[in-house]
Amino acid sequence: MTNAIPLCVISSAIAIPSVANLSRANKEYVIYESSLSDILGVMFFNFMALNEIINLQSVGNFFIQLLIILVISFIATMGLSFLLSRIDHHVKFAPIIILIILIYAISKIYHLPALLFILVFGLFLNNFDKLTNIKWIEKLRPEILNREADKFKEITIEATFLIRVLFFLIFGYLIETYELLDPGTAVWSAAIVALIFIIRALALKLTGTLLMPLLFIAPRGLITILLFLSILPEQMIPLVNQSLITQVIVMTALVMMAGLIMNGKKVEEEELPAAH
Repeated sequence: MTNAIPLCVISSAIAIPSVANLSRANKEYVIYESSLSDILGVMFFNFMALNEIINLQSVGNFFIQLLIILVISFIATMGLSFLLSRIDHHVKFAPIIILIILIYAISKIYHLPALLFILVFGLFLNNFDKLTNIKWIEKLRPEILNREADKFKEITIEATFLIRVLFFLIFGYLIETYELLDPGTAVWSAAIVALIFIIRALALKLTGTLLMPLLFIAPRGLITILLFLSILPEQMIPLVNQSLITQVIVMTALVMMAGLIMNGKKVEEEELPAAH
C-alpha cells in the first residue's frame, strides 16, 4: 500500500496550470480534485508509512492528530490574518510566509497532517468576504485584509511558479535515458497508466461528470516523487523503482497533453460553424 499510494496522487502542480484554457467548471473541478488528491494522498501515505500495525489505536491516534491540527490551524490562521492586516512595514509578506513554513515544519516534526493547516489558511483568506457578518472578524480589519490578501495571493502565485519551474528543471536534468526507456518496467508502467485512466473513466461516469476533457487530466509529478523518496528502504518493493516512477510520470503527462490538444481542436471545430 505504501508503494502504491505515490502512484495514485494527482499532481496539482502539473494539472492546475494545464487547464487554464478550459471552461470555468472544468477548471474548478481540476483545482479541487488535484488539491484534495495531494492533501488526502499525503495524509494517507503518512498514516500507512508511520504505522507498522493498523488497528483501532492507530486509527484513533490519527483522528486525534486531525483534531489537534485543526485547532492549530484555526489559531494560526487567526494570528497570521491579524498580522497580515496590522503590519504597516513595507516588508510584511516574507515574515508571514516564513511563519507559515515554520508552523508547517513543526507540525511535520510531530507527524501532524500539516497540509490541512495550509488548506484552512488558504480557504479562510480566499473566502474571507463571506465571514464579515461575524462580529470578531471586524478586529481583522476586513477592508485592509482583503486588499493585503490579494497582494499575498499574487506573491504566492509567483513563488509557486518559480518553485514549479525549478522542480521540473531539476527533474528533467536528473532523468537518465536508461530509466526512461527501461524495458523491464515499461510494461508495468503502461499497465499502471492504463489502469489509472480506466478507473478514472468509471469514477467520472458513475458521478455523472462529462468524460472529456477531464478523463485525461490525471498527471503524476512532484508529490509522486516526494512520496516515493519518503518510502523507507525496508518498506520498498523491487517493482516500484525510479524507472517505474519516471515512466508513469512521463506517460500520464503525455496522455494529458494529447487529450488537451484533441479537446482544443474539437472546441475550434465547434466554434467555426457558429462563427459562419
